[in-house]
Amino acid sequence: MDIILTISKITNIPYRHIEAVTDMLQNGDTIPFISRYRKEATGSLDEVAIFNISKLYDNFTALEKRKKTIIDTITEQGNMTDELMQKISDTIDSATLEDIYLPFRPKRRTRAQIAREKGLEPFAKIIMAQNSRNLLSIARKYVVKDVETAEEALAGAKDIIAEWVSESRIARENVRHQFAREATITASVVKGEEENARKYQNYFDYSEPLNRCASHRYLAIRRAEAEGLLKVSVKINDDKAIERLCTIFVKQQSQPDFKQAISEAVADSYKRLIRPAIETETANAAKSKAEQTAINTFAQNVEQLLMSPPLKGGKRILAIDPGFRTGCKVVCLDAQGNFLHNDVIYPTAPQNDIKGSARKLSNLIEAYKIDAIALGNGTASRETEQFIQNYVFFPRKVDVYIVSEDGASVYSASKIARDEFPDKDVTVRGAVSIGRRLIDPLAELVKIDPKSIGVGQYQHDVDQNNLKTALDNTVMNCVNKVGVNINTASSQLLSYVSGIGPSLAENIVKYRAQNGDFTSREQLKSVPRLGEKAFEQCAGFLRIPNGVNPLDNTAVHPERYSIVNKIAEDTGIELQGLIRNSEALGKIDLAKYVTDDCGLPTLNDIVEELEKPGRDPRTKIAIVEFDKTITGIEDLKPGMILNGLVNNITDFGAFVDLGIKQSGLLHISQISDKRISSPRDVLKLHQAVKVKVIDVDLDRKRISLTMKGL
Repeated sequence: MDIILTISKITNIPYRHIEAVTDMLQNGDTIPFISRYRKEATGSLDEVAIFNISKLYDNFTALEKRKKTIIDTITEQGNMTDELMQKISDTIDSATLEDIYLPFRPKRRTRAQIAREKGLEPFAKIIMAQNSRNLLSIARKYVVKDVETAEEALAGAKDIIAEWVSESRIARENVRHQFAREATITASVVKGEEENARKYQNYFDYSEPLNRCASHRYLAIRRAEAEGLLKVSVKINDDKAIERLCTIFVKQQSQPDFKQAISEAVADSYKRLIRPAIETETANAAKSKAEQTAINTFAQNVEQLLMSPPLKGGKRILAIDPGFRTGCKVVCLDAQGNFLHNDVIYPTAPQNDIKGSARKLSNLIEAYKIDAIALGNGTASRETEQFIQNYVFFPRKVDVYIVSEDGASVYSASKIARDEFPDKDVTVRGAVSIGRRLIDPLAELVKIDPKSIGVGQYQHDVDQNNLKTALDNTVMNCVNKVGVNINTASSQLLSYVSGIGPSLAENIVKYRAQNGDFTSREQLKSVPRLGEKAFEQCAGFLRIPNGVNPLDNTAVHPERYSIVNKIAEDTGIELQGLIRNSEALGKIDLAKYVTDDCGLPTLNDIVEELEKPGRDPRTKIAIVEFDKTITGIEDLKPGMILNGLVNNITDFGAFVDLGIKQSGLLHISQISDKRISSPRDVLKLHQAVKVKVIDVDLDRKRISLTMKGL
């Protein structure tokens, strides 16, 4: 199999571009580097397309390895033929490959094997030939020492036929296709578990065509099954399946007794051997598909969260981790997120120290020249927000932002947090994380396992290796899309830069601590163990503000500096004067600078970067004002129209923060007046929305919302 050609046919991407991508990946180039700096070779493929090519290449490489094992096994048995070799070589599907191999797979001692040992295989061949008459009289000829009756001989022969049928690729494909088209998944509650399974009550008496079962439903059903709360099965019409198989193996002109024997063997083969295997295979395929959908959903949410807009303008932050009994933990941070001060206030029940808390906050705002407040959205958030708005005196304009706390406790107890703040309590570290998320969500959230930041869908039920690969790729793409200031970035942030990784990131931070800030990208080559390859991969994504070379603060790769210098020389404008000079850049004839390895895609990127050097692709942060009269779910009534903030998106809808503990659900059917295929067609994480309450279930703490007609 030509892997490159196969991927090209599957993706509809030209062969030469697939070949270029796989060659570069094998050469150690990263996906962000290939996508950004090798557009001529790839046809300007983006990160998603390159990642998919990488996965397909790995899958087909593993398939080729499996083929070699199978070929070696069959060859050693002496059963290899040219036709069989061609079938194995041509297949691109692992299930089909295993079907081909099945007759040659070493077997345990089956019923068919026992019948063969009794000498009944010739009898089975006679039956399958269907050219004889009087089946029982033939069966009597096989009554020998180990076979006592003609009926026993016939039963043994049918066992052999059943195994032949089960090993037939045509038979298995037939059943497989029927499962794919017609399978139904059913679920019912395990008797006696009704109370424990309340959250799965939608599936107590559930049936749906498997190919219409959405990923979130499938994963929920399987989770409940794993917890022992639901009985689940995937079935097709057995009689119909057996009838179809009989048309394959039973000849119309054969004698009735032969027809009956083969039909019985086919039915046995289907029920005992084929159906269980294909049912398991189908269920696994459905689970794999559902998992991939969930992983894609999670990765897209993580990307949107990481690409949340930072608070621009170099503002100093007062961060609050709200709480009732233990009080609100307060920290003050400078514009770079460096720790300045921490304190505790008690503005809510049970202490209700409103005056003392208000005075302390006002003093801190004045003393540390605070520009913005980052308030965690957890317990006591609304009460603390109302206290701030009603009782705190602001000596200057101070905006209040509600910030997600998801994962803050994970960070505060982590080694990263202990290393950053060895002498601080976990509650202080959590408040710092909340404040830094406002300053730069990307820089702070990379310190936390993506699974802990609250935007997933059944992330604990999916293949964890596949999830980690997808999330690591997502984080890397986000970090490199934004770019990283090498002089302020943490080692965690640097580790996601193309070509660096954790070890080199630590070396960069140590080098920076010993030698001061970097003044040029060339200095990177002095970092221990950072060689030419790593420099090539990472240099374009690292930024050096106010460095020796102004290009070092852009996404222009050092390998293209000579072209930029040539452009500046030809225009008669010095390099610094060319940057942000849209008029001069617009007059450049880029065709003059095209070379064998640098075409118009790269040149256009260079000009765009010179026009807006170091541009941040993230949008402006939004402030959402929640309804001040709503402090808990009990205050909600159907018909209310409220402001909200999208805080999670799933396949079945989106969850909206209303400024209270419980988020409301916007089912996909309630998002738009028009039919949509995905909530992402309309919504993004952290998008401000206006919603109407349509139902409030106080017992189950569920809020149903709609955007229709608003």
